[in-house]
Amino acid sequence: MPTLLIIHHTPSPNCQELFEAVVSGATAPEIEGVRVVRRAALAATASDVLAADGYLLGTPANLGYMSGALKHFFDQIYYPCLDDTRGRPFGYWVHGGNDVTGAVRAVETVTTGLGWRRAAEPVTVTGAPGRADTEACWELGAVLAAGLAG
Repeated sequence: MPTLLIIHHTPSPNCQELFEAVVSGATAPEIEGVRVVRRAALAATASDVLAADGYLLGTPANLGYMSGALKHFFDQIYYPCLDDTRGRPFGYWVHGGNDVTGAVRAVETVTTGLGWRRAAEPVTVTGAPGRADTEACWELGAVLAAGLAG
């Protein structure tokens, strides 16, 4: 059974709301045959990444960059996973107070280096998430999971 690994750093209620929407989409009842695994960015390992078939990444934008937790995740898994995960699909969401440009650029840079294939447009949210933002996150989760299902 294909596995979708959701790696997230959710330090705020806004980030938690977006994470829950992503998980809800990825685990929608109409998507069958995909195992969804959730890992906090500081707990995710290279073994988790190697065992998965696709990835969803979630981070706040902190001081113009991805969270330190997600950066730590990438630092830990980069070389152990570099050759074996090329071409795998991924998607991501970023939440920021007023700007997410640097965080988006950072995630794109690292995932390009890993050779991962973006399977959906990123969801970027500034300020308090609205209904359209949570719906976009639900869709992000559903698209990645459905892509692995078949």
